Amino acid sequence: MEIIAKEKLFSFNDKGRLASRTCLSIRKDQGCRVKDYLDLATRVAKLQYRNPNYVMLFRGQPDDYRRRSKNNPSSDFSTLKPNLFRGSPAPTATRLKQRFDRLAVAENHLVAEFDRARFPDLERLQRYRILRWSILQHYEVCKTPLLDVTHSLRIAASFATHKAQGEAYLFVLGAPNISGAITASAEAGLQIIRLASVCPPAAVRPHIQEGYLLGEYPDMGAYDQKQFYPHHEIDFGRRVAAKFRFDPEEFWENPEFPLISEDALYPNRSDRMYQLAETIRASLPNED
Repeated sequence: MEIIAKEKLFSFNDKGRLASRTCLSIRKDQGCRVKDYLDLATRVAKLQYRNPNYVMLFRGQPDDYRRRSKNNPSSDFSTLKPNLFRGSPAPTATRLKQRFDRLAVAENHLVAEFDRARFPDLERLQRYRILRWSILQHYEVCKTPLLDVTHSLRIAASFATHKAQGEAYLFVLGAPNISGAITASAEAGLQIIRLASVCPPAAVRPHIQEGYLLGEYPDMGAYDQKQFYPHHEIDFGRRVAAKFRFDPEEFWENPEFPLISEDALYPNRSDRMYQLAETIRASLPNED
């Protein structure tokens, strides 16, 4: 994966000033603090206006997960790794192989259950591995090489709020222009999957959450391919265009911009795909 704007892009610093910056400097910062949703939306609008070559996608988190620099142990910066590659220290070769093997088993179960449930586009699911990964990732069946993001700023902020113990964080990631269900950019080393276009209508969550997934291009289908990628390259922190932090108790005080409830974000009872995902999860070997 290539680093966004290897030279510079416009972003906010810790003091809230918009300036020309590098991706690494943004990741090292603590994040621009915003007081409420309108403040965040206004800043993101400025960010998009000053960086017109990128589509802005959002990821809300309850914390800013960071890692140390090998070249400078006293320095750390934000990391946004897919859950298959997460771990401190980094997962061993044996652990990664186990995770890839478990993912392959889940893919086979997904195709079988898809067929049994008579969902449409079974042939497309069988043909494209990235679609199988997308469903397994979004419904949290098992670890995959993909990262969940959304096109909705309010949904990302709500996700960050529900699990936060203190301050919540929202990351803005710059992506190439998105076209169709799957956008593959060899230049950026990135794939963008629009979940609403790859999941059947019975899958409610992706449509409500305006969900997207990010993946490496070309994708890593097995551990053997992973060996050609250093750990630091498999990090979507390399696409961070801005980082914001906020106090959840103050952030949603404006009634015109209410927090989206967890029940609205996760409509599991009415989601047939969730029920199918639960069946697959129960059939998998124990997770590490």
